[in-house]
Amino acid sequence: MLGCEWIIDAYGCDPDRLRDLEVMIGLCETIVEQLELHVVGKPVWHQFPGHAGVTGLYLLSESHLACHTYPEVRVATLNLYCCRWIQERPWNELLSEILGASHCDVVSLTRGRNANLNSSPSKESDR
Repeated sequence: MLGCEWIIDAYGCDPDRLRDLEVMIGLCETIVEQLELHVVGKPVWHQFPGHAGVTGLYLLSESHLACHTYPEVRVATLNLYCCRWIQERPWNELLSEILGASHCDVVSLTRGRNANLNSSPSKESDR
């Protein structure tokens, strides 16, 4: 196993929270803190004009966390890839508390499930 990936869609969110950059930064900081992840550099955020949402990206020493919000349809999407195993998380509770989500779809993937971690690295000429 090379890592795990969480793909989370939160529905029925409060549109004002989805537009609020500080709320979204707080959500991502909470995830980073709770999972004891390590941010590399400064997170990058973009707030779209008008009543649109935000997009954020955290580079982690463990991999990455991405967040996209769609206030017009009351949805937030998150993607967390981590190069270490993370146990099941209470995503519904967290996103309900912070974003007012009514429900979440959560997919957890084991990445590199068939990777032979005991083999030696390939040579450049083998690629």
